Formats: sequence, C-alpha cells, structure tokens
Amino acid sequence: MSRRSGILEFAVLGLLRESPMHGYELRKRLNTSLGVFRAFSYGTLYPCLKSLVAHGWLAEETGGDTAQGAAPAASLAGRRAKIVYRLTAEGKAHFEELLSHSGPDAWEDEHFGVRFAFFGQTSRDVRMRVLEGRRSRLEERLEKMRASLARSRERLDDYTLELQRHGMESVEREVRWLNELIESERAGRDQRAPDAAAPDRNESGETGGLPRHRGGSRPDPSDDTAT
Repeated sequence: MSRRSGILEFAVLGLLRESPMHGYELRKRLNTSLGVFRAFSYGTLYPCLKSLVAHGWLAEETGGDTAQGAAPAASLAGRRAKIVYRLTAEGKAHFEELLSHSGPDAWEDEHFGVRFAFFGQTSRDVRMRVLEGRRSRLEERLEKMRASLARSRERLDDYTLELQRHGMESVEREVRWLNELIESERAGRDQRAPDAAAPDRNESGETGGLPRHRGGSRPDPSDDTAT
C-alpha cells in the first residue's frame, strides 16, 4: 500500500466514523476539510472504498440520500439509488488502531495534516508523540535549510534568496505553532484529575489541548505551503 492510499483510507474511515455518507459527500468533505485531498478524483476514491468494503471495514447500503426518507423518493422518481457507506464495527476498531500509531509517517507533511484533523478522536498521549515528532522533523529540516543557505548565499540572486528565506520563515512559523500546541497539551495533562478512569478531556469538557487564539494566524496543517 502506498503512503497516499494509506492516508486516504485513514481519512475515509475517520469521516465515516462521524456519520454514513455516499461517495459525493465523502469527496466533498475530503476536498473542503482536508487540504491534501483538494485535487483528487472519484477514480481515486472509489477503488479505496471498494477495498475498504472488501476488508469488511465498510458496509454498502442502498438509499437515495443519507437523509431519512429520501430513498423512497428516489425510487419513485426512477433514479438510480445512491450507495451509502457505513463504518462497520470492524472498521471502527481498525480506525482506532490506526489512531494509536504515532511513528514517523504521522510526522510527514502530507500525513500530519490529516492526522491533525482527527486529533479530537485521538488520545492525548498519541497527540503529544505526533506533535513532538513533527516538531523534531521540522527542526531538522530548518537546520538543513540554514546550512544550505549559508553555503550558497553568495551564489544566489536576490529572488532565489528571498524564496529560500520565505521557506525558512514558513517552517519557523509552524515550529512556533507546534510549541504552543505542545505547551497546551502538557498544561491540559497537568490539570487532569488523578482518577485514571476519567475521560481524556480538559477542564472545559473539550477533548484536545488547543491553545486560545492570541492573534495572528496559525499555519494550516493541511496546507503544504505551511511546511
């Protein structure tokens, strides 16, 4: 399985965990909510869906729409009923297993944005490992960019030099953003009650440890320009 198809399967399972959808709805959500999938086609999505059905992680249901009562209307109109995809119990268990993974793939540009989009469903410890791994990866990248710029500065024209500086600033901005997130996650963990059975939520009742917005813009984790 390629990295691209693997992260697409992860995203589809995660979206269907929220509610059943048909292919058009899934493609729209992938396009609008997860930036890495802004330019992909049904020719990519449907083989993925068929594979997930074959594994038993999704079930196909025939209906005119996901809205209740729409199927009879579609039948009366003589239109072909749409296939609605629903996450099975096995699919939910598989997605939860995928959520627990926090290795190097989760830190990469393409994967990180999608993983971050599902942080609300991810345990705090895994979120921390992914955030710290991503920060470490970007700090390594930043060090290499600075070394490369120092070696080649005299040979670059003004525009190429400015482009490299812009790239470095983008990485530095994401590192600062990650530092805020990690700090907030740690603060949320410290505030948790000692009861081990308590749900993984902060004092406001929300999952996650997002910092309060303090002005300025945060990098979009699904936007390649931020990495």
